[in-house]
Amino acid sequence: MNLRTEKYLDQLKRWPTSGKHILAQFDDDTVVVYQAYRPAIGLFAAKNQHFGGEFSFARMSWIKPNFLWMMYRSGWGAKDGQEVTLAVRVRRIDFDRILQLAVHSTYLPEVYGAAERWKAEIAESEVRLQWDPDHDPRGVKQERRAIQLGLAGDVLRKFARTWIVDIEDISDFVADQKIHAESQGFSKSRHASGRGLPNQRS
Repeated sequence: MNLRTEKYLDQLKRWPTSGKHILAQFDDDTVVVYQAYRPAIGLFAAKNQHFGGEFSFARMSWIKPNFLWMMYRSGWGAKDGQEVTLAVRVRRIDFDRILQLAVHSTYLPEVYGAAERWKAEIAESEVRLQWDPDHDPRGVKQERRAIQLGLAGDVLRKFARTWIVDIEDISDFVADQKIHAESQGFSKSRHASGRGLPNQRS
């Protein structure tokens, strides 16, 4: 597996306990985001290194840089239709572009001022931004917020076909770690390493 992993308890020591943070695995050139699909979509993507086949370009697709948020959302790969977990390595320049295009899913007056401005921006944007509560390996809600980004239209097509560097099926790793995530103390819990991206969104 190409994805870097680290003990959960070691990472917890350096993670912030509150606030909005993009905790991701990244370097100067790439950022890893996570998605979970039914086998027909996930296995096609891992084999062909792009999204296609039964993948729908007519609906919004959400990417999550935070590994634990993806595990909470998919039930560690146990939820119906989310059995295949993918680690999708995206070019850093394109991930930054996605952030720049993102508009919050809900109206925030401190960000947009007048509601009319937010309505106009969200009507034109192909990227949605949500800050959701992060979760520990057992799914317990944290004060810290994790980002997820919804892609549609031309942005989704570019993501699916040209912005991806690598797609890795990490379902076996997820299944192995599900057992440790459910144990007390998390002493054996290991998952994708993550640290705060400097490019933040409010």
